Amino acid sequence: MKQRVVTGVLGGAGFLALLVWGGYAFAGLLLLLAVIGMYEYNRMNRMNPNGLSAGVALIGTILLVFPWSVWTNWSPNWEAIAWVTLFALFAITVLSKNKVQLDQVALLFAGMVYIGAGFQYMLLTRLSEHGLFWTLLICVCIALTDSGAYFTGRLMGRTKLWPSISPNKTVEGSIGGIVVSIVAACCFTLYAPELLSVGQAVRLGLVIAVVGQMGDLIQSAYKRVRGIKDTGSLLPGHGGVLDRFDSWLIVFPFIHLLGLLP
Repeated sequence: MKQRVVTGVLGGAGFLALLVWGGYAFAGLLLLLAVIGMYEYNRMNRMNPNGLSAGVALIGTILLVFPWSVWTNWSPNWEAIAWVTLFALFAITVLSKNKVQLDQVALLFAGMVYIGAGFQYMLLTRLSEHGLFWTLLICVCIALTDSGAYFTGRLMGRTKLWPSISPNKTVEGSIGGIVVSIVAACCFTLYAPELLSVGQAVRLGLVIAVVGQMGDLIQSAYKRVRGIKDTGSLLPGHGGVLDRFDSWLIVFPFIHLLGLLP
């Protein structure tokens, strides 16, 4: 527990510092996390992370997350990156005479989109107008959803939410996490009422909590299928990048695709 707390405090402080700094620093951090996350994903799926197909998927992930608007005046179309990467992966199945099989290609492409798009939308949020405000709001709501669900579940949890996937999660805990997330989002209206109305805050808090918990369950289900506890050991006591950012990788794209940010 002590190791978990120390890692959480130090890691959280470092992440917050780079988030506030923004620009090159935050973009570089997300790029690094995406590379590590893809490595964890390949290892979790028992694929050689140094193989040609894994390398192609990694390049596609990097191109998706790369902060083009920060470091260049040119920005490629992300659909083109995804399609060219998919074509290259398909070509490898042919050139390898099916030593690299179609199910491997599907897993690699899914990982590229999951990790690449997730970190890409985190970066887009931070680089947007009032980006620090919106990024902090989403991050705080995600973190407090987890805490609210944990403590509510400990105090009042009776009904198992999804025992075959995550035996410790309860319906009561899930509802508690949603309520805490909505309250947290509404608190941001006190700081900047001109940016966020109460109605917007309620919608954001609700969506972040529900989608964030689903992201957590998705990763839990995947790890259970693969028979592993953590995706990595980068953060002692917390696991790997995919363990810590499972909700984030789902929430940030969802918020943008639903048009919930101005």
